[in-house]
Amino acid sequence: MGVLDGIRIVEIAGIGPGPFCGMLLADMGADVILVERAGKDASMMDLGKYTIVNRGKRSLALDLKDPVAIDAVLRLIDSADGLIEGMRPGVMERLGLGPDICLARNPNLVYGRMTGWGQTGPLAKVAGHDLNYIALSGALWFSGEPGRPPLSAPTLVGDLGGGALYLAMGMLAGILNVQRGANGGGGQVVDAAIVDGSANMMNLLLSAHAAGQQPFERGRGLLDGPHWCGSYACADGHFISIQALEPQFNAMLFVKLGLGDDPDFKRPYDPRCWVELRQRLTTLFASQPRQHWVDLLEGSDACFAPVLTPAEAMLHPHMAARGIYDKRDGVLQAAPAPRFSATPAASHGTVPQRGAHSAEILRSVGLSEDEIDKLLQCNIK
Repeated sequence: MGVLDGIRIVEIAGIGPGPFCGMLLADMGADVILVERAGKDASMMDLGKYTIVNRGKRSLALDLKDPVAIDAVLRLIDSADGLIEGMRPGVMERLGLGPDICLARNPNLVYGRMTGWGQTGPLAKVAGHDLNYIALSGALWFSGEPGRPPLSAPTLVGDLGGGALYLAMGMLAGILNVQRGANGGGGQVVDAAIVDGSANMMNLLLSAHAAGQQPFERGRGLLDGPHWCGSYACADGHFISIQALEPQFNAMLFVKLGLGDDPDFKRPYDPRCWVELRQRLTTLFASQPRQHWVDLLEGSDACFAPVLTPAEAMLHPHMAARGIYDKRDGVLQAAPAPRFSATPAASHGTVPQRGAHSAEILRSVGLSEDEIDKLLQCNIK
């Protein structure tokens, strides 16, 4: 049991942020019913038992071109708290599962729509992916070195940060609104767009920009220009990171590096020194293997961490002590987050086979055994 025990979410299978949002809710105890396409070759993105984002969900496999299957989904929606879908605008309407129909049947439903461009606007129906959305929203701009093309960690800023997390927040806020009886207590549509969410995440940087600390020219701001902020290569090909922003922290960093008495390193906020001092640190860190710098800096207030692969991170003492990573069914994955003191997150469940729960789910919404058999046999064909 988790904090969302008793909450039921119907998730129409998709890729990227929608399924990740469903995983977040399932991790916290919600009953997430995943409506997947029937058939062995349902999706080129089907990762089978490795689909971590499907953990803890129940799977219902249906052919949504079949009116009987649509009726079954609508019966599920009748008693659901929320619905998640990540289709292009208009697709759910054509299936007969649009928000008008669903909210007419269940006025308390929170209907979550996950897209890149949003439900409205000139690009709403155009194809795109994570990198495109954060490029247009401005969220990609600061990711990269001066004079080189911007580079962002795959899917983290857009699909997951600006998409899934905002959809999850919107779904929970909408459900809370229903339960509180605010605004008449009815459900509503949540338009979660990656361009919206990733732009919203820029507000902290925009505050720094307004204060003159983060110009739009990359490599010139307080958070991407100084020598005490960045990643460096070590002698063994591994990497380390430092981000000693405050005076007391960069002072400790330089003392530990044997540079505390160097007058150049006593001017950490002077942009005129940054390029030269970054080169000096580049040479210094490249002179020793990563473990040398771990032994010297880790555990201090020098604001240091080694750059680890996920497999390495699982074995790090801090990560291991918190149980952040583990292997379940042979698959490396991260534990549910955040943590709750009184109501622990549900232990992350296994990834279901497609359609593993079809019969029990259809039975729960009142279909007879004959109706279930006919529907599932049609799906096989």
